[in-house]
Amino acid sequence: MEYERAQVALLRNRLAEPPKTIQAVFGPRQSGKTTIVKQALRTSPHRYYYYAVDASGADETNSLDPAASRPIEYVGERDRNWLVRTWEHARAEAVRHNGCVLVLDEIQHIPDWSRTVKGLWDGDRWNDIPLRVVILGSAPMAIQSSLSESLMGRFELIRVGHWSFSEMADAFGFDLPQYLYFGGYPRVAGLAPGWPPEWTEYEPRWRDYIRRAIVTPTIDRDVLAMTRVDKPALLRQVFELAVAHSGQMLPYHKMLGRLQDAGNATTVARYVDLLSLAGLLTGLEKYSPNLLRVRRSPPKFNALNTALLTATSNYTFRNARADRSFWGRLVESAVGAHLLNTADSGPRVHYWRESVDEVDFVLEWGTRVVGIEVKSGANVWPTRGMRVFRERFSPHRVVLVAPDATTRNAVPLAEFLSRPASDWFEDGE
Repeated sequence: MEYERAQVALLRNRLAEPPKTIQAVFGPRQSGKTTIVKQALRTSPHRYYYYAVDASGADETNSLDPAASRPIEYVGERDRNWLVRTWEHARAEAVRHNGCVLVLDEIQHIPDWSRTVKGLWDGDRWNDIPLRVVILGSAPMAIQSSLSESLMGRFELIRVGHWSFSEMADAFGFDLPQYLYFGGYPRVAGLAPGWPPEWTEYEPRWRDYIRRAIVTPTIDRDVLAMTRVDKPALLRQVFELAVAHSGQMLPYHKMLGRLQDAGNATTVARYVDLLSLAGLLTGLEKYSPNLLRVRRSPPKFNALNTALLTATSNYTFRNARADRSFWGRLVESAVGAHLLNTADSGPRVHYWRESVDEVDFVLEWGTRVVGIEVKSGANVWPTRGMRVFRERFSPHRVVLVAPDATTRNAVPLAEFLSRPASDWFEDGE
């Protein structure tokens, strides 16, 4: 049986309701957005049409409707007129068959799409047209700004994040070391038939896939094509430098000395924000009630999928496991990525450090905070930093994450990576 993520049932239930809102499905590249929509549509009682909107003009349209004798074809640029024609056809089908679903994938490639959709959607609501609409996108900054500016109150978000350890284990049989190194991209499992325990011969193919199918198009098409970036080469350098330091703090002024044509720290910080919105990496802020200290503190970088760190490094799977320092940073990056990917609109993720005392991650939700310390080696005793943090901030709880279940009073890494960030606010110690 084909594996289904939780978003499939959510979308399926919403499409079963009368059309109240547009369903906006978005997230980083290769996270399975299109698959989620296809799986939800397979059990839909309504006729449905799927259109892959692509700025290159390839594959003009594609219908997934099993009742259609051939794909619906419109020739021309994907502009407002194309969108209106496509919508009007789906609208006519909805009236004729008492229901229809229109899916527009990568809709951000249509100029001024949100205002066009607003007018068409409002017209359908006024006339009680039973047309359900799903939009998808891999450029979160473009999708979110358009939704907020033009479609406020007319949409519901379905966020699709990177795959968690439990999802990759259930769907593809990944064990924990495989997940830590090869990351949470579902198509990775398809690169090697049967997913053999020894994956060494497939590593070059996997590395090339991460770079060419994820990193390059995310930067070139989801960031550069959607947002003004004065120095594209610098943006790529910032990604390479920041992802190489995942799990580490690196002040912006030190980054400037290692970047060509860097300009100033403000430009670099903006580029980090763009990479975060695109689902590649982020720069965590220090936790402090004093906002001035937060602004003056260096960011702690964290890849949002560990594959981005390993595939752009010189480490093979075997070498990474043999290097305790690198593997420890990989474990910490996996914990940070999991917290960031599951926090959604709930907890905010920070780090904390004062002098030599530090806590790897701090979750902040309203007035409550949770400290999280990650250990990957044999020494998993609570640190001085955890004790100082507890005394200074009286956290809701402090969590120690250990490699396995043999450590007393610690949460096993596999269990931690299977629980959302909000779980750690449910029960105190």
